[in-house]
Amino acid sequence: MADDKNGRENQAQNEERRQRERAIAEELERGDEPEPPVDPTELAYFETELESLEFPATAAELVAAVGDHEIESTEGTFAVADLLPAADVETFESPTEVRTRVQQPTVAGAMKRVVEAADEHQSASFGASQRDGYERTFRELRAIDADDEDEGIRVIADWIIERIHEKEKLPGSRDVRRQAAKFCRSNGYSVRNDEWLGI
Repeated sequence: MADDKNGRENQAQNEERRQRERAIAEELERGDEPEPPVDPTELAYFETELESLEFPATAAELVAAVGDHEIESTEGTFAVADLLPAADVETFESPTEVRTRVQQPTVAGAMKRVVEAADEHQSASFGASQRDGYERTFRELRAIDADDEDEGIRVIADWIIERIHEKEKLPGSRDVRRQAAKFCRSNGYSVRNDEWLGI
């Protein structure tokens, strides 16, 4: 494309189109996810409580401010401190972001353990895409074995934490997906190649 006004406008339009296509694809993907185990009314009330805090806020600041607040879900009752890491390495830009994190307590609890383990080893630092990859892997495991008390989530979180302690760095997102797929297949769950875990 020529480097003139028309070329730059075409590039900008193409980029906008690609972003819209990605957003639509993500929405369609989310349509297959199971309903969050926390009542939306409860989450809305919790989000309202968070609005009195100043954002962006670190997870440690949120735990200090609202860590005792309890959230009831189909999986039990959880304190916010059970779902968010007491670490400064994780920052939330808005109450909505916090709400999204705690709406799946099993996934949030696993991410809390992983982030706190990474925080102990300063050389193990998260990138945003890597963190998102871990969380998506946990969500996929939850969708696959929701009836098995989320054993897969615990197993993979333990595996990640083990790697952090052994190698003092985070395993790659693909390694985590590969390990999750191995767990699924060894426990009789089918994982197709066109799925997130299908590496």
